Amino acid sequence: MKAPFILAIALALVAPPALAQKYPDHPIRLIVPFPAGGPTDIVARVLSQAMSASLGQAIVIENRGGAGGVNGTDAVAKAAPDGYTLALTSAGALAISPALQKVPYDWRRDLQPVILAVKAPEMLVAPASLGVKTVPEFIAAAKAKGSSFNFGSTGTGSMSHLSAELFRTAAGLEMTHVPYSGAAPALNDLLPGRLQMLFLDIQVLRPHVASGALNALGVGGATRFPQLPDVPTIAEQGLTGFEAANWYGIVAPAATSPDIIEKLRAAASGALQAGPAREALTNLGATIMGEGPVAFAEYISAESVKWAAVVKASGAKLE
Repeated sequence: MKAPFILAIALALVAPPALAQKYPDHPIRLIVPFPAGGPTDIVARVLSQAMSASLGQAIVIENRGGAGGVNGTDAVAKAAPDGYTLALTSAGALAISPALQKVPYDWRRDLQPVILAVKAPEMLVAPASLGVKTVPEFIAAAKAKGSSFNFGSTGTGSMSHLSAELFRTAAGLEMTHVPYSGAAPALNDLLPGRLQMLFLDIQVLRPHVASGALNALGVGGATRFPQLPDVPTIAEQGLTGFEAANWYGIVAPAATSPDIIEKLRAAASGALQAGPAREALTNLGATIMGEGPVAFAEYISAESVKWAAVVKASGAKLE
């Protein structure tokens, strides 16, 4: 009687490491909680291809958009913690959406951060016709005009919107928010000067800056963007500590084995540090990060506090 019992205990003790050693033995599903073709999807496809080669298994992308990234992120929160369902998610789903709406998950309880992959700084631009080329010049012009100055965004509660609200508050400006359904319609009104300011991803704006139609006033990252070295950060120009950047990272269900988490982190880190994935992401305007589970969790916490305060101050509400 005792022998089978002891054997069962022994098997229970060795089974998790044995399973972890075999991981992965079939394809991994990587949920992208936004539609195909967007920045989150692009980062996921670049990173997953390199990770797949390292792990020896296919990583299959599943786009599951809706509710500002909440639907797809929730699917991972509720998935089996076996390392075969992950999410490449973003600031929107983890730090911003919970401040704008009730979400069905608590990332601290339901998700295990794996790696903070990249940041994508926002850039502040103004139409060339406005005649300002720096952040101090824009602030002076905006203070002179007051609420008659308009700033656009890709939608209420978006990173584009909240970056502008963070800037407006830090600079002490009174401006009017004009939300759009995406980057293209916002640019259509910015270029002829119907808007005076817009925050967007750098890569979307670079062609218009290069053509001279828009003036790049400042980068929202902590450092200058390598491909636009002459454009200073916003923090450099008097708004000390200002940072507005989207970010993308991998998360797993909360109870996933630490051994599996480490395998995933190592594969993603290797992809970020060298090879075509790093080059592709850098060319897209991303800043390579690579922070592991503990640092990533701390970063999500800090970002959650930061953007919740911006949401509250702005009065932003989902329509």
